[in-house]
Formats: sequence, structure tokens, C-alpha cells
Amino acid sequence: MWLRVLMMAGLVATGMGANDDGCAQDGDGPDRAATELGADGDVATAGETGNVSVIPAEVATDLAYLREEEKLARDVYDFLGAKWGLPIFGNIASSQRTHTARVATRMAELGLPDPVVDDTGGAFVDTSLAELYAALTARGAASLEAALQVGATIEDLDIQDIAMKRTRTDDPATLAVYDDLMCGSRNHLRAFAGQLTSRGAAYSAQYMSQAEVDAIVLSAKERCGGG
Repeated sequence: MWLRVLMMAGLVATGMGANDDGCAQDGDGPDRAATELGADGDVATAGETGNVSVIPAEVATDLAYLREEEKLARDVYDFLGAKWGLPIFGNIASSQRTHTARVATRMAELGLPDPVVDDTGGAFVDTSLAELYAALTARGAASLEAALQVGATIEDLDIQDIAMKRTRTDDPATLAVYDDLMCGSRNHLRAFAGQLTSRGAAYSAQYMSQAEVDAIVLSAKERCGGG
């Protein structure tokens, strides 16, 4: 039933002690940058170097959504960590801070504005993400097993979501960000699935195929880039 709540919230696939994803820590996200919309919807920007470039509107939208989507994962894990006190939530929330900052850095490089105008937990410009945060935290507050299922579901969705975003750009730097975040999400999925297994439970795929989830869970933890 709760999966239908996630779908109704509007998040359909479009889209960590030492970091559980193996990524190095980044700093806070950069300030917002000015942009100008072209007649065709593409975005003319002045990036960090001052050079004007045109970013396809679809890519600009993808990055803005991903910035808040990674913050969503961070915020949910912060909530679940405070609720249950299990280290995995705090560890992966730390990695999500790196992830959302990484997307912010790429947006600044491209001269795109940062959609995160309020970094408070549970605050989102995208109302569908605000609704999803409420649904996920409510579900995860029900039991520790439910919280671990929420974590695995977030990572399952993130992997499929980012894989779809990869098909909409051929920019090497943006693809590198996507690949690093997907690597981290695979490690997170392994970690949540392992916690469930140790408690006699299992994660059933919700967004990827079960074969794809099994292949990730049964493979070794990866060393991801980004630092």
C-alpha cells in the first residue's frame, strides 16, 4: 500500500562512518547562479569561468530535481537515524550530504541556479518531494524493518532514476557525476539489504527488476570516485 503512496506523491523514475559509498566528502553546495531561458526552453548560463553556454532544458531540469532528490535521501536517513539509532542511517546520510553537494557543484559549474533555498530537513521546492518525505518518514517510523525497507527502496529508485537521466546527456562531466552517485547508491542498497538479511527479512525490487537488484546485492562493495 505504501508504494502506491510513493507513486501518488509524484516521484516516478525520471531519477553514507567513512562514507558507505566510498566517496570523499565535499563541502557545502555553492551559491545559486543566474540563468536565462531561451525561446526553445534551453538554458543560457554563465558558468564559474564566466563563459556563456547553453544547457538543454531537460538536463537542467534533471540536475535540479536530482539535487533535491539526493537531499531527500539525506533528510529521510537523518530522521530514521534519530528515530532508531542504527549507525547505517547516519553513515549513509553523511554520504548523501556528499552526493547532494556534488550535484550542486556541477550545477554551479554550468551556471545553473541551486533549487535548495532552504537546507532544513524536509524542506523542498518540489512539492512532490515534500510529500514523498512525509510518506517515507511515516513508513520508516513504524518499525526498524520498515525503516530498512524504506532505505533500500530509496536506493532502488535512485539507481533507476539516475540511469534514465544518463540517457538525456552526453556531457562527460555530468555523466561522471551520475556514475559516481549510482555507484554510491549500489553500495547503499547492498548495505540496507545486508541489514535486512541479518534480521531474517529481504528486499523485493520495486523499481529495478529483481534480477538487477539481486546482481547488485550479491556483488562486492565498490570503491566510488569523486575524490
